Amino acid sequence: MDVTERILGIILPVFFIITAGYIYARLRGEVVKTHLFSVNRLCVELLSPLLLFSALAAKDFDLVENLPLMLAGGLIAIGSACIAWPVARLLGYDARTFVPPMMYNNCGNMGLPLAVLAFGSVGLSQAVALFVACSLVYFTLGIRLLESGRAEGRQSHWDMFATPMMFAMLSGIVFAACRWTLPAILLQALRMIGEASIPLMLIALGVRMTDMNLRSWRIGLVGALVCPLAGLAIAMMIDPIISLTSVQRGQMYLFAALPPAVFSFMVAESYKQEPEKVAAIVMLGNLASLLFVPLGLWMGL
Repeated sequence: MDVTERILGIILPVFFIITAGYIYARLRGEVVKTHLFSVNRLCVELLSPLLLFSALAAKDFDLVENLPLMLAGGLIAIGSACIAWPVARLLGYDARTFVPPMMYNNCGNMGLPLAVLAFGSVGLSQAVALFVACSLVYFTLGIRLLESGRAEGRQSHWDMFATPMMFAMLSGIVFAACRWTLPAILLQALRMIGEASIPLMLIALGVRMTDMNLRSWRIGLVGALVCPLAGLAIAMMIDPIISLTSVQRGQMYLFAALPPAVFSFMVAESYKQEPEKVAAIVMLGNLASLLFVPLGLWMGL
C-alpha cells in the first residue's frame, strides 16, 4: 500500500497542475492562449535543455556502464514508432500527430522520480540514460517526421544538431564521457532553471485542453493504450537479447510502461501539428499510467 501511495503521490500532482492550467484558461479566456507560444518557446529552447544537460553533467552519471540500457531505450522508442505507424494509418490519423508522442515517453519528469522510488538512488543514473536515449531518437527521427511533407521551414539533416535540446544532450554526453564536472553551485542553478519547465509544461497542457473535442478524446484514448503496450511489447522482445543487470532490466520495463511525454505536446504546439489532439494523448496517457506503471514495475521486478 505504501508503494501505491507513493506512485499516486508522483502521478496525481501532474493532474492537479494540468487542472489549474485548464481552469485558469477558462477564467481568463483567449488572452492566455495568445501568450502560450512564448511559454512553449521558453520551455523548448531554454528550460528543458538545461534540465537534460544538468542530469547528464551530474557526477553520478556513468555513460559506459549504462550503454546497454541506452541501447534498450533507443530500441523501445524506435519499436514503438514502428508499431504506432500502421495504427495511425489504419485509423486515419495523421502520422505526424500520432507517432512522435508514441516514441517519446514521460521518462523525464515522471520517469526520474519513479526510478528513484523503485530502485533507490542508484536508479537515478540509469533513468537518466534512458532519458537520453529516448530524447536522441525523438530529436532525430521524431522531428524529421514532424517536418515531413512541409513545404516551408524544413531543416537540413545537420541543422537538427544545432537545436537547443540536441546541443544540450550532446554537450552533456561529452561531459559524462570525459568525466568533467561543473561547480556544485552552478550545476544546482542549472538544475533549478531546468526544473521550472515541468510545471510550465503542465500548465500549458491544461490551457490547450480547452480546445479539445470528441475527436481529440478518441485519438487520446488510442494513444494512451498504444504507447505503453507497444513499449512493453518491444521490451519483452529485446529482453533475451540485451545483457542487462537485474536493476537495469527493471528500469527498462518501467521505462517501457511510461505514458507520452508532456514535452511532445510542446513540440506539437510549436509546429502547429494538431496540438489539441496531442494534448489529449498526453492527458489520457498520463491517466492510464495509474494502470500501466504498476504493470511495468511488476514485469521488471
